[in-house]
Amino acid sequence: MSLRRRMVLAFAYVVVLVTVVLGIPLLASVSGRVDAEVRADASGQAHLIAATASGLLGDRPALRASLRSTAADIGGRVIVVDARGVLVADSAGPRLEGDAYGDRPEIAAALRDGRAVQDTRSSDTLGEDILVTAVPLVDGGRRVGVVRVTQSTEAVRAEARRDQLALGAIAGLALTLGLVVAWLLAGSLARPLTRLAEAARRVAGGDLTVRVQEEGSAEQREVAHAFNDMTGRLNASLNAQREFVANASHQLRTPLTGLRLRVEAASLRAQDPALRRDLEQAEAEADRLGRLLSGLLTLAREGEERPPLRAPTDLADLAEEAAERWGPAAGARGTAVVADGRGRPVVRAPAEELDIVVDNLVENALVYAPEHSVIRVGWEVRGTTGVLTVADEGPGLSPDDAARVFERFARGSAGQGTPGTGLGLAIVRTLARRWDGDATLENGPDGGALATVTLPLHDAPRQALHRDGRDLDGSLPGGA
Repeated sequence: MSLRRRMVLAFAYVVVLVTVVLGIPLLASVSGRVDAEVRADASGQAHLIAATASGLLGDRPALRASLRSTAADIGGRVIVVDARGVLVADSAGPRLEGDAYGDRPEIAAALRDGRAVQDTRSSDTLGEDILVTAVPLVDGGRRVGVVRVTQSTEAVRAEARRDQLALGAIAGLALTLGLVVAWLLAGSLARPLTRLAEAARRVAGGDLTVRVQEEGSAEQREVAHAFNDMTGRLNASLNAQREFVANASHQLRTPLTGLRLRVEAASLRAQDPALRRDLEQAEAEADRLGRLLSGLLTLAREGEERPPLRAPTDLADLAEEAAERWGPAAGARGTAVVADGRGRPVVRAPAEELDIVVDNLVENALVYAPEHSVIRVGWEVRGTTGVLTVADEGPGLSPDDAARVFERFARGSAGQGTPGTGLGLAIVRTLARRWDGDATLENGPDGGALATVTLPLHDAPRQALHRDGRDLDGSLPGGA
């Protein structure tokens, strides 16, 4: 889960928790507050009518008008009864005037005790719960009747629900705004990390010039500064290493070439057969050292920005030329190299580097191929990739060999004691990946080992490439 999602969920959890912890008591208090306000308003209205109605008992129309006005204000019913509990005036109209109401518990209590009574009870007439407020009507110190105000409790509950819905809407709005703020805040925190990760991937891909912007919090700026400092130091270190390798190559090639020429000249002049054999072995070791040096130089360039591609490569031409080039060396060992493929895949990689790839694969196959066997160099198109294969009829790979065959200086168990540097397959994979391809080595379906190199096809029309005058001695490994 991303950092932004984690932060939004954490913020939402906090907001919801606070809303629940504070909202439930608040909703409960709202219901109580609304009930208390309605009760207080009803009591106040009843006392106000009681204060004025005693003087209007003789003027029934005026009394009814006053009751109707009050009933409209409070949304209920207002009646006045005399000291005997007989209905004198009713906000609902005169049709019930004269009926006895003295049996109503609130009216009986107000007449008996001379105090205001307020209660909630069920009304059989209305078939619902009502809030009743009864206040004694006093004239000249005598209780001359009772004013009663009745209101439906449903109105009270409706008012409470409206307030609760308003609070819920406010809580929902707060949660929405909180999530928006959390999303923006999480984005501001995650954005520098995302850019840092992208920069790290570019560095892993070999671009050591990339730098990240130092932004965000103090800790994020510190991480970005440390990353830039690390990348700068790494770039400087690798540049120094490459300069050293280039200088070492230049300095070592000259004396190595001179040593090889002197050993070769001495071998030609030697009369003693034993001395001649020793000199020939020394010459072979000088050749091996040259190939090792070339291989190390090739691997040392791993991670460098690849040069612009001057021209694509036709894998069919590449394979046929390799078979022709390695034919004499293979024949001397009692084997044969043949080229056989399908189509004419043109790949996006330079011929000079693919020559090194195919030469290493064929040379590796010659080490393991038995006498009177055939090494097949093939090619084909698979989707958007061109495929180059080299198959031999040797012993194949053991499980241990398959796990480390592309490691530097690794030698297969079947090839122990044979000449070689152990860098050939590492060079193959390095060069293949340099051009967005890859290399694998596995046991073939009919036995032996099968090396496969995949490279992206070039989108230009196929063209035959003429590649004359390439120096295989210098580009590795070669046969002379």
